[in-house]
Amino acid sequence: MKQLESILRNQAVVVIGGSSGIGAAVALEAAERGAHVYAVGRRAEPFDDPHGIRHESVDLTDETSLRALFERIGSVDHLVITAGPSVAARPLADSDLFQAQQAFEVKFWGALRAIQTVLPHLSERGSVTLTSGLLSRKFVAGQFIKTTLNAALEALAKQLAKELAPRRVNVISPGVTDTEAYAGMDESLRTAMFARTSAALPVGRVGTPQDLAAAFMLVMENGFISGSIIDVDGGGLL
Repeated sequence: MKQLESILRNQAVVVIGGSSGIGAAVALEAAERGAHVYAVGRRAEPFDDPHGIRHESVDLTDETSLRALFERIGSVDHLVITAGPSVAARPLADSDLFQAQQAFEVKFWGALRAIQTVLPHLSERGSVTLTSGLLSRKFVAGQFIKTTLNAALEALAKQLAKELAPRRVNVISPGVTDTEAYAGMDESLRTAMFARTSAALPVGRVGTPQDLAAAFMLVMENGFISGSIIDVDGGGLL
């Protein structure tokens, strides 16, 4: 595998949510830059893949699981969190608020729990990068869970960028991206949805995991970016 010159070379990058989709693309891109990469998901057994990425398991809702993960890894230079639950669009009147709480438990409280747990292991000039989504600032009927959840993550990142300095905290906010998250849709419906979205975007297409991975590389490699929300949405917020 060709390795690119990068300040990530020989640094430890942990990607929670790194077993698929955007997280997997981030893990691969970091590995190509020479980082020691840990792709973390809910797999039962750790293993090393052909790209030299170490796959580990963790439960974001379990502090003990997180503590064991970071004790196994040791020193961490960059923590990336792309993990999040699938949330269906429903109006408030038809919503199960327990399911809404569970979504927050994974994506918001899980992220906060992971950040708190990694702190003793995170290098002084390290970084944390969270993942929100354009619905944090694009208001769509039936999407109150995603809107409030992603907005909460963005506010958290700005607060922690001050509190944890000189460590850096940033957020990548994706638009519609062609990942396994849509694998459960009928193929024809998925294709039609992507076509409609593409036609409405200034760039004329939906995103790819590689588009998003490039943004995660930017905030990890650029030591002057902190407290920022980077929109990678093809112009979806315009």
